[in-house]
Amino acid sequence: MQLLLISNSTMPGEPFFTWPRAHAQSFLDGRSRIAFVPFAAVEAQYDAYADRVAEVFSSFGKDFFSLHRETDPAKALASADAIAVGGGNTFLLIRALYRKNLVKPIADKVRNGMPYIGWSAGANVACPTVMTTNDMPIVEPPSMRALHLVPFQINPHYTEATIPGHGGESRDQRIAEFLAVHPEMPVVGLREGSLLHVNGSAMKLQGIGLKIFRQGQEAKEIAGGTELQVSLAGA
Repeated sequence: MQLLLISNSTMPGEPFFTWPRAHAQSFLDGRSRIAFVPFAAVEAQYDAYADRVAEVFSSFGKDFFSLHRETDPAKALASADAIAVGGGNTFLLIRALYRKNLVKPIADKVRNGMPYIGWSAGANVACPTVMTTNDMPIVEPPSMRALHLVPFQINPHYTEATIPGHGGESRDQRIAEFLAVHPEMPVVGLREGSLLHVNGSAMKLQGIGLKIFRQGQEAKEIAGGTELQVSLAGA
């Protein structure tokens, strides 16, 4: 499989999709027609979101279409040679993927060689479940199970930072709660400005870095540029 799993599309103070643009362009080399999944946005914003992303992909010569404009989105995948899944609200996204019968078709296409780019919520749904999203569950999906393209969970936008004077749980505490009830499943805290490039069983971390959380073990910091196995063996 070929995956580009991006923590965030945009760094503060930068135009949309600036920092990952070169990575996406390189990843899509040789692929001309990109199917976009805008369903992490609210429905009224699909057109605006798709048009915004289209500007990015057309800037490096890609033919781009959005699945929300297709009568049969699953059938339309047959005309694409790569798929991009945008960020937004993960619960909106996974609900739409189930409602539009896209979970299995997308997973099958990617497992059979179609390159997959996902950022934020789009990285979340590449995991076994969406249980480590940061998003508010503003809708109820039929299942928390996702595409299961990688054998670990991602927490995008990961940070240890807490707000002074605020009593809410830290990101580390929330991940620890997940591990307490899912002790077999590692969690990758993917920092902003970071991405994972999966190529078969190999994976390269590019950008700032990440932290790997496992139940009963101290979290492990991994620097950008590190070569990893998708299984996270040895990491």
